[in-house]
Amino acid sequence: MLKEERQAFIIHQINLHNKVLSSDLSIQLNVSEDTIRRDLNELAENGKVLKVYGGALSKSFQFPFQDGNVYAKEAKKEIAKKAITLLQNGMTILAGGGTTMIELARLVPDSLQCTIFTISPLVALELAEKPNLEVILIGGKLSRNTNIVSGSQVTNELSDIKVDLCLLGTNSLSTQDGVTDSDWEVVQIKKAMIKCSSKLVILSIAEKLNSVQKMKVVPIHDVNYLVTDLNPTHPSLTEFSNTINVL
Repeated sequence: MLKEERQAFIIHQINLHNKVLSSDLSIQLNVSEDTIRRDLNELAENGKVLKVYGGALSKSFQFPFQDGNVYAKEAKKEIAKKAITLLQNGMTILAGGGTTMIELARLVPDSLQCTIFTISPLVALELAEKPNLEVILIGGKLSRNTNIVSGSQVTNELSDIKVDLCLLGTNSLSTQDGVTDSDWEVVQIKKAMIKCSSKLVILSIAEKLNSVQKMKVVPIHDVNYLVTDLNPTHPSLTEFSNTINVL
């Protein structure tokens, strides 16, 4: 594989999953980790990715948040429009982080009256613009890799609340392996969020479906709703529709 092809693959994986590990890319591309590190350094120097220890991040996570770096922005807007229909007055809601969740926060109608907890300062800032929402930001260590809070303080605070609906983005989702991720701290936070929620809504662009990461968050049968950018009758969603509600 030519260097240009290899780097195009790396950029796509970073855009799709937000974060990649050098070790994983080495296996996927069948090249040495030194080769991957050189590729990532070059891509970072050219402003295409953010180099971090052990891998790289999508530029979507660069602060301050930049709309122009959002991958599949229109698809994420479509997901947000669908997910908004699940929010009702009087609900207590728990929202995760990520670019899809930011799009959802922007689309929340001014008339909605509910309480929303979130682990994302960026999502909280968007929600704070809505006049009838009570917005509560869960406190903890801010991860520079994901722009969400993490750590034991977060899980302790989550254990003291009970919400009607949990809205989560995902790195990967399949009917066999459920919701999976590649970041240990993120997995622990997501598990704590799900535990304190009556219903779970997963927001995912279609490209992330039928993919698997190394760490399991929750099995597919624990997901109540899957919201994607596809029509719910799309053939690729049939297997999911047999298990969960698909919007």
